[in-house]
Amino acid sequence: MILYPAIDLRAGKAVRLEQGDFSRETIYSDDPVKIALDFADAGAQWIHVVDLDGARDGTGINRTQIKAMASAVSCSLQVGGGVRTRADVVELIESGANRVVIGTVAVETPDLVIELAQSYPNQIAVGLDARGSDVAVRGWVKGSGVDLVELTTRYDNTDVAALIVTEIGRDGMMMGPDVKQLGKVLAATSIPVIASGGVGSLDDVRALGKLRFGDRSLNGVIAGRAIYEKRFSVAEAIKECSI
Repeated sequence: MILYPAIDLRAGKAVRLEQGDFSRETIYSDDPVKIALDFADAGAQWIHVVDLDGARDGTGINRTQIKAMASAVSCSLQVGGGVRTRADVVELIESGANRVVIGTVAVETPDLVIELAQSYPNQIAVGLDARGSDVAVRGWVKGSGVDLVELTTRYDNTDVAALIVTEIGRDGMMMGPDVKQLGKVLAATSIPVIASGGVGSLDDVRALGKLRFGDRSLNGVIAGRAIYEKRFSVAEAIKECSI
């Protein structure tokens, strides 16, 4: 299992939101490039970057920071937030993103995502952000009425590199991941699954590492606030992921 330490960008700063609520924001640094370097120095293979302004408003005001991070670190970047068009995908890849995460469009226009995954092998992931079983869109502001597991199966037998499953109600809360829901997704798809939302301790990382469906396990886990709040270090979490 791979650890994906997270950097959420808003107005060029590294922040965390509680349950995706923009009014419940904590600013952790005005230098996200340094945070990315620290994560890489601690041994991270991947860093998960979210452009919150892009996710909510479709603006690209954090693209400069994303490009600077990609230039600064030797590890891979997985980047999402506000990716609505083929041009957005191309711009992020040209900026140095190794994998681009598509959320809203993956719900509303799945055929486009499947086409993009064919055009950019191993570089397109689908972000499935849910409140319960309902997948949310537009920066988590709106529900889509689309069932999480049902949408998961839509991407089976495609070139999508990974599914990133976030339980919005747990995101930024450090209350533990929704292992039951993640198990359902793991059972429904053959695509690599990355867990996001709720990780607050090394015990949570261990629990995700033990999750199985047949011979399948989670590809990775995204952790953000728990790292910033020093519940555990990147190095400690990587060690748990490798067990």
